[in-house]
Amino acid sequence: MAALLDGDAELVVVETTGDRRADTPIHEMGGTGVFVKEVQQAVLDGRADIAVHSAKDLPSEQTPGLVIAAVPERGDPRDALVGSTLADLPGGAVVGTGSVRRRAQLAALRPDVTFGDLRGNMETRLAKAAGFDVIVVAAAAFDRLGLEDRITERLETAVMLPQVAQGALAVECRDDDAATRERLAAIDDHDAHRAIAAERAFLAELGGGCDQPVGALAHTTDDGGVEIEGLMASIDGRFVVRRSVAGTDAEAAGRELARKLVAAGEVTQ
Repeated sequence: MAALLDGDAELVVVETTGDRRADTPIHEMGGTGVFVKEVQQAVLDGRADIAVHSAKDLPSEQTPGLVIAAVPERGDPRDALVGSTLADLPGGAVVGTGSVRRRAQLAALRPDVTFGDLRGNMETRLAKAAGFDVIVVAAAAFDRLGLEDRITERLETAVMLPQVAQGALAVECRDDDAATRERLAAIDDHDAHRAIAAERAFLAELGGGCDQPVGALAHTTDDGGVEIEGLMASIDGRFVVRRSVAGTDAEAAGRELARKLVAAGEVTQ
């Protein structure tokens, strides 16, 4: 991030709830926010000027006093498999993942597989991979760490829709810090920012977080609009609904998609 800002930066090390409770499934800790709250507080307290998050870790509602001032160019939003391709996964395979979204979609595709919890940083997950037939990770995380050669298959979004804002970074600062906001504007990718805004609005309308089996992916169109596809599922994967919405207002499109999925789910159930 310092390189993007073309200047020196001092790191402020903050340990989060998610870091401290590395053996507890994320959904048991309350889902979204367990990796960001303490970092955000450091900015609010003035101990830091900016906070850099994996955008998928942010709560869908903006934290009072802070603003997402920049979303740099987005990485690969897809999920990836390490250890086997989906086609080569044997019957009754054990899949390592702590994500109920990933579990639901894989269970819908492969009702024969079982799941085991997998938490920790990418190096930790790789160290634990031998205990599973395959593990599921965010492709962008491996790309950023130079571990892309460990990926066996990147799952197309038609197969597995990613988590809201997956692959993107979100840079927050205090909403009254005009100088920092201006500086961060230089690294903002307008298209990525609009896509993330649509996805976050979708999640906010649902009132859920990463503890819910939902996913979404948005992109901007050549005519300046936004298209967003979303998914809602039961944890066991027996119920899966996908819908898409296009519009000129990113956040409005995200909210409309959420309402369409809820309505479709009520009919399906």
